[in-house]
Amino acid sequence: QVQLVESGGGLVQAGNSLTLSCAASGHTFSNSAMGWFRQAPGEERELIAGHSRGAVTYYADSVKGRFTISRDDAKNTVTLQMDSLKPEDTAVYYCAVRALGFITTPPATYDYWGQGTQVTVSS
Repeated sequence: QVQLVESGGGLVQAGNSLTLSCAASGHTFSNSAMGWFRQAPGEERELIAGHSRGAVTYYADSVKGRFTISRDDAKNTVTLQMDSLKPEDTAVYYCAVRALGFITTPPATYDYWGQGTQVTVSS
């Protein structure tokens, strides 16, 4: 069965960095799109970074220039490097995989999800 396991969340002060990792198993993801979503309390889950099966990447305006998504298909992993963190980045972060290889933004279009990891940025 497909399993996605996130790691790297935690508490960090504003201005600092954090790296999230997602390890995937049970499926060959090289032809899939991979993404990072986040959901803050009372808000909808949103795609903040995506990586197609090729080299196309997507970033939400709120994280553009601060976050970087990368993938290693040989290891079935996707990483989110988060720099210059702000208190408004506080949320639960989810790794997701879309079987089709191009990036879409609606959460319902993604097929597999991790359990989520909490990121808290203090001011």
